[in-house]
Amino acid sequence: MAFARILDSKSHVIPGKLKVTEHIFEVPKDYANLDRGTIQLFGRSVIKHEKPATARSEEDARKKCQKPWFVFLQGGPGFGCPPPQNAAMTSAVLDRGYQMLYLDHRGTGLSTPISAATLALQGDIHRQADYLKLFRADSIVKDCEAVRKALTADYPTDLKKWSIFGQSFGGFCALTYLSFHYQGLREVFMSGGLAPVQQKSPDHVYKATFQKVIERNKAYYAKYPEDVEAVQSLCFHIKSKGGLPLPSGGLLTVRGLLTLGRNFGAHGGLDTVHDLILRCKIDLSQFQFITRPTLSALESALTFDDNIIYAILHEACYCQGSASKWSAERVGKSITQFQWLAGSPQSASNVRDAPLYFSGEMVFPFLFDIFPELEKLAEVADIIANYSGWPELYDEWQLARNEVPLYATTFIDDMYVDYGLAQDTVKLVKNCKQFVTNSMYHDAIRSKTDKVLKELFALRDDPID
Repeated sequence: MAFARILDSKSHVIPGKLKVTEHIFEVPKDYANLDRGTIQLFGRSVIKHEKPATARSEEDARKKCQKPWFVFLQGGPGFGCPPPQNAAMTSAVLDRGYQMLYLDHRGTGLSTPISAATLALQGDIHRQADYLKLFRADSIVKDCEAVRKALTADYPTDLKKWSIFGQSFGGFCALTYLSFHYQGLREVFMSGGLAPVQQKSPDHVYKATFQKVIERNKAYYAKYPEDVEAVQSLCFHIKSKGGLPLPSGGLLTVRGLLTLGRNFGAHGGLDTVHDLILRCKIDLSQFQFITRPTLSALESALTFDDNIIYAILHEACYCQGSASKWSAERVGKSITQFQWLAGSPQSASNVRDAPLYFSGEMVFPFLFDIFPELEKLAEVADIIANYSGWPELYDEWQLARNEVPLYATTFIDDMYVDYGLAQDTVKLVKNCKQFVTNSMYHDAIRSKTDKVLKELFALRDDPID
């Protein structure tokens, strides 16, 4: 495998006694065809800042900084990492003797980011689609290995392996890492990241996750029964206006509004959606239209215009040797509660007896008709949805023989990573220990950071009898 080349590294001392170094790496665009050129990766490493009482030699200072690496792999796909000082887990991990690396996955954050404009530089829609095929977990893991070798080139042998933490999609990447490049890993931690390894297409995944979405809708309307009428009234208002123009130029449709349920799987997610519906309800009662601040809040909660990798590659994250063919839409249309996927409500009598159900973490082709950035990429997204040549993301034979310790937090009420499918993966992967809970949700590493890390390190450090 090709190595990463370190193009630049600059260090800064951040309040909180943190020394943050900004790294830019150069890695192959396509590891199977090095002639296709390179892309850049961006990451921030962080270590405790220490000011010694006496001056150290350069060699002593270098050795002092050679602590074991702990790498954070972000969820998504399509999202960059926060600055270390803004991530709740940074201090807790550094206190355990590690140095951390927050590495933006290729195409995200500052790692040769993908947008409609940058993607257009690749050429026509077929070249753009071919480029996007290089941004799944298999390429991300190869990037990590290349960066690991670059950063540990002068480290002693016992420090060349590193530890990784995979949040959600980052956990999917961790399982790919364990499948094909386990030699670079000391230990693996993850939160809500036990991918459905044995499912070769997304259909099985969405059949499971739609059922959890139904549960969360029931919880939402049980907590906010007044929103049954409020959501219906808002949908009829949107339909009567032929959609509502959004500040960025997009169009809020009924189906677009009903994708707000992707928030339901996070701590406070029910309340987030209620607050948005309440704003709309109060706007309509006072002015008979939705105000710009409310439209901006809705747009922020709905759009993927700034995270197009998520919109285009979300279903492809589950594909191995098969095409997704817009799986979520196909599966959803077969479920009574999501018949709106086939069109918006036609009359009050159609929905009077039942609440309108929101969808969850699903991407639908109609989203590429209502958001301006996605609209530019509708044809590219369709090529990706119909591509069947995806390589394997996991080696089940290797995972069944895995020797790298894996410590996972698993959420029974996870709306995004189905608990039942996660348990199938646990049965497959050797050397996996779980902390299983029904008192937290998928985003617990952000919402309940201390609790999650405490349980994960307890799995590593405490005996289980």
